[in-house]
Amino acid sequence: MITRVSVVGIATITAALVILLSAFNGIESLIEKLYSDFDPAISIRSNAGKTFSSDQLPLTRLKKIEGVEHLTYYIEEIVVLKHEKKWVNAHVLGVDPIFLKMSKANKHLVDGTAAIEKKGQSVGLIGANLLDKLGGFIPERGTETIQIYAPKRDAKIRIGSNPFTSRLLQIAGRINYNKDVNTEKIVVPLSFAQELCDYSNSVSGIFLSVKKGYSKEEVQAKIKAQLGSNFTVKTAAEKNELIFKTSKSEKIIVLILLVFIFILASFNLIASITVLFIEKKDNIQTMIGFGANQKTLFSIFLWEGILIAGKGIVVGLIIGYSICIIQLQTGILTMPNSNGEAFPIVLKLSDGLTIISLVSLIGFLFSYLPVYVLLKKNFGHLNY
Repeated sequence: MITRVSVVGIATITAALVILLSAFNGIESLIEKLYSDFDPAISIRSNAGKTFSSDQLPLTRLKKIEGVEHLTYYIEEIVVLKHEKKWVNAHVLGVDPIFLKMSKANKHLVDGTAAIEKKGQSVGLIGANLLDKLGGFIPERGTETIQIYAPKRDAKIRIGSNPFTSRLLQIAGRINYNKDVNTEKIVVPLSFAQELCDYSNSVSGIFLSVKKGYSKEEVQAKIKAQLGSNFTVKTAAEKNELIFKTSKSEKIIVLILLVFIFILASFNLIASITVLFIEKKDNIQTMIGFGANQKTLFSIFLWEGILIAGKGIVVGLIIGYSICIIQLQTGILTMPNSNGEAFPIVLKLSDGLTIISLVSLIGFLFSYLPVYVLLKKNFGHLNY
């Protein structure tokens, strides 16, 4: 009975390791998708100030770098939005239309049209929650109108003067990426943002996407080598470093906790071997009478412990991966507040090898140590 308890305990923790690590892989993949879709593969900013002249760094110069696919200047500024009697703060992002392709805007569109220009007129895309805060909505085959206020550059505050530049803008669609975008961002044409913010020929930076077959780090290194220390060049992961590091840290912490629990569960294995040793003590004396030495006895009980641990590990792996495959195929478990979207699961060979290595090592140690101690205590006079 106690042997079955050991098998069940080891199998349960092994299955939990498989399921939770696969779930964390899915969460990491989801976070990467949400943030890397809106934040292009590589972004460039000046080290000298908030903005720089577009003449200082022509796009044609960067386009020649091997691995660069699409690129656009961008302008980012804090603004105030007004719709009827509601006011909210926001971040305006001025870009070229190619940005919509780079950010896969069609896949993240809630309603309306994924466009920042219509019939030669500037229109915008707004974060889904941001438009809700303004109390606006996108009518079918229509647009919503909001007013944008941006602070004037180098404006002196005087009594009776207006420190803001304001423009009306038609909103063509709502977008849904991540919390930051959904609650803060409004995407507009670059020319509209330059006029609104009085940037003329200035830009905040450059967004680039990378061709398939090239790594972001490889292209980043080439850009850094060409631009030198005048500009900061970051990948999407570096730009959202805290978010990605937090996700990986959580996964490591969960792995450590589950391994600790696996160690506790493995004490059942010690109990199983001890009970088996006591039950078979008479048989051990008989085997000694037939000439068995301590090495033979050690091998018998060690392999018994390894078989118990191995059975639990194999059963746990089968159960764990079966549950993961069922979730991948059916999406039976959904994420909260996601309109029925399935909880993401990503299976990785490296995680499987890590789990097998860890639980096998712990299982071996918890088989080896009790057998060694029991034989040493009861038959220390025997020779190997």
